[in-house]
This record gives sequence, structure tokens and C-alpha cells, in this order.
Amino acid sequence: MSAPAPTLWQRVTGRAPLPAGPPERVTSVPPASTAPRRGGRTEPLPFLDPVELPDELRRATHMAVALLLDYPGESHGDRLDAVEATASALPAVIADDLRTHVAAVRGWGVDRTQIHYVETFDQKRRCALHLTYYSSGDTRRRGMALVTFAEAFAACGWELGDDDLPDYLPSVLELSAREGGPIVDMLLATHREGVELLRSALHHVRSPFRHLLDALCRTLPQVDDAAAARFVNLLSAGPPQEMVGLGGTLLPFPSVRPEATP
Repeated sequence: MSAPAPTLWQRVTGRAPLPAGPPERVTSVPPASTAPRRGGRTEPLPFLDPVELPDELRRATHMAVALLLDYPGESHGDRLDAVEATASALPAVIADDLRTHVAAVRGWGVDRTQIHYVETFDQKRRCALHLTYYSSGDTRRRGMALVTFAEAFAACGWELGDDDLPDYLPSVLELSAREGGPIVDMLLATHREGVELLRSALHHVRSPFRHLLDALCRTLPQVDDAAAARFVNLLSAGPPQEMVGLGGTLLPFPSVRPEATP
């Protein structure tokens, strides 16, 4: 890597970039529910006002969100501890977002958090963690959109694994935390409507992960008119659904890995 990992990342994982997914996902634990809304349309949320942050704290926030948006594996408790400790250095409103999420999922335990994660991010079209899905959906355009992300990572000196999709939001946020700069800012800006739809959808189902998206959006620039218009269109129509020659309904990524299939 072209730059050392931030202290938070090193302390919790001691490894290189986040993978696009976990080696396996628990799917046999009884579902976790916090009485989410069932059915109905996702309601738009007011855009959050940006919080002025020095670059160091913006990067720390992005790393914290990246850590907790990734699949909650064996190290999840350590990640919660590290993010909770880091929150004390952040502005109060962002710290509150992170602590609210930590308190909610810590009370659940890792098994319940894992099943909620799968139910939310793997099985709901408007809760995808892969940003090109919001702009390109199940269309032929998505391949080129992924190439754009891969080229952006390469321009920053990153090499992703063969199984890693470069539009995975935790990976993009880790790149922002480690590298920063105009390239990763461009990735987030050009897919801001997807980030906002994800935030609205998580609020709609009352997922505790909504607080992580609130924290993230407070670190981003004010939503401009063009992004707001794209958000309204995306909220109304959802991600594009043109199929690419495969039968069945396509999700933005496999919802069950082969080794987890019964």
C-alpha cells in the first residue's frame, strides 16, 4: 500500500484493505427485528448539514464507518470498542451517531447483528453497499462503472483482490481514510444520490446502521442541486433493472456465499 493504515484500522484489524465480503455469513440465526416498517415507499429524509472537520477527523470518521459497515465477523466486538474510544475525539453530533449505533448492536450480540446485516444489505435492493448498483443496477452499464472505480483505486496506488468489488462502500471509505484527496472525493460525490438513498432506506427499516450513514453524510459537502435531482429520481424509480441475459432477480452481489449454502 502506498500509505500506512490509520491507527484505528491497525489497532482493530492489522490487515490490508477491506474485502468486498466476509468468508462466510451466518444465515441460520433467528431474525433480529427492531420493529422495522413493513412495505410502503422509502420516504426521503432532509439532507444533513455538513460538519466542518479537519482532514484528520474526517478520515477518522470514514475509517470508523468503514469498520462498522463491513460484515460483523469475529473481531466485531473489538471494532465496536475501538470506534467507541475514537468517538471522543470527534464532534459531538458525529460521536453521538457512532455511539448510538455501537450501543444498539452491542446489545444485540454478534449473531443477531450478523443476521440483521444479511437481511438488510444482502436482501434489500435499496440497501446495497455497492455504489454502482444505484447508478447502473442490473444493466450492462455497471461493468464500465466498476472499471471506473477500479481505475480510481489504481490511481491511488491500491490493488484490490480478485474477489473484491471496488464500489463496496466500506472499501471506498477506507480509501478515503488512508489516502484522501480529489479522486476518492470524486467517487463519493458522483454517487452521492446512492449514499443518500441508502441512508433513507436504512431509516425506513429503522436499522441501527442508519446512524453510520448519518455520521458519514455529515462529513460530506452540502448536496448540490444536480445530486438532489438524481436522488429524487432514484428514490422514485429505484436502481435500474434492465437484465443482462440472466434469469431471475439479480442482487448487487451474491447474498449467500457458496460455502454458506446448505
